[in-house]
Amino acid sequence: MKTTRPTLIVILLSLALSFVANAKQIPITSPEDVGMSTEKLAQVKPAVQAFIDNKKIAGASVIVARKGKIALFETFGMMDKEAKKPMKQDTIFRFYSMTKPVTSVAVMMLYEEGKLKLDDPVSKYIPEFKGLKVYTESGKHAEQEREMSIRDLLRHSSGLTYGFFGNTPVDKMYMSRSVFAWDSSLQNMIDKLSEIPLLYQPGTKWHYGVSTDVLGYLVQKISGQPLDKFFKERIFKPLKMKNTAFHVTAKKIDRFAVCYGPNLTGGLRIVEDPNKSRYLKKPSILSGGGGLVSTARDYLRFCQMLLNKGRLDGKQLLRPETVEMMTTNQLPDSVKRGEDGGFGLGFSVRLKDGEFPKGEYGWGGAASTHFWISPKDELIVIALSQYMPYSARLENTVKPIVYDSILN
Repeated sequence: MKTTRPTLIVILLSLALSFVANAKQIPITSPEDVGMSTEKLAQVKPAVQAFIDNKKIAGASVIVARKGKIALFETFGMMDKEAKKPMKQDTIFRFYSMTKPVTSVAVMMLYEEGKLKLDDPVSKYIPEFKGLKVYTESGKHAEQEREMSIRDLLRHSSGLTYGFFGNTPVDKMYMSRSVFAWDSSLQNMIDKLSEIPLLYQPGTKWHYGVSTDVLGYLVQKISGQPLDKFFKERIFKPLKMKNTAFHVTAKKIDRFAVCYGPNLTGGLRIVEDPNKSRYLKKPSILSGGGGLVSTARDYLRFCQMLLNKGRLDGKQLLRPETVEMMTTNQLPDSVKRGEDGGFGLGFSVRLKDGEFPKGEYGWGGAASTHFWISPKDELIVIALSQYMPYSARLENTVKPIVYDSILN
């Protein structure tokens, strides 16, 4: 049947409207519409601007969302001081360890599909880890009292370390053997780890390390897909996270922020220039622990899915009970993480009510990026800068202001 021109126009308009509907953004509203004070929330602006005026950071981006709507989305300063490019809402940031929650979601998808169990020994899927020893000062390394489990990897109680945070003999082995190298591969990392003893008995200590990178390798092995492909098909596409990836494409370089650090003579110096960045090409090692770049708005969609108990815009990525488990403390009673020390399956978890609410969960990244979610308050906050080494000052400044602005 021949299609008439008016009919064709109607079809095209229908498709266009359908695309717009499917591409809807999390809406922006007034703070009062979501039970927050405009006057109090406005204090975020001078507080963050003070860091820029004092040359502590070059620029920042802050989103505050409550009850599914954005109450504040402010950008500050410059994404590139030298080129006088202001920070924008679509600026691309190095997210480093804010990659870890994404990898943890991927693992839990496989868990829901019955492809793994949380208390399975890791060696069931990574035979190279069978028979790993545990470091002792005597040099006669001990046997594992129980094998490292997938749950241990998710909650950082695996006995693995990073190498660059400590000075133990095990840390020195990590550094001397370049366990995690950007020009290497996940398989190479696994091979090296299989030759180094664990720092602690699994399940006895919370210790930050390459656990989530091992989980990324596990996702590849169990799913049969490269990690970037799994992320794109199973997480980024459903959530419409169009600017989140393991590298920055050529057409997006102009939106990629400079990363700064402290200058010994005062002020800031360039730590990484976007035009010379390793992120300009797909990396050899797909780091589930720290490899992603993203934008504030993209990561908000990921956080909103979590706050919605696994669902966003009609897409259910995880079951509500799975998200509940992930965001509840999973550490044994004998194991603590810092003073308020909870950790779920991929997130820090606040164990007690105090200055901030019990149940708040989140994490940060090495370039001073932060996010936290308070289910009790239906609240998401994302506070991003590009500053190394890691500093918590942006989070520590914004957080009390945001909580104080909640009216009801």
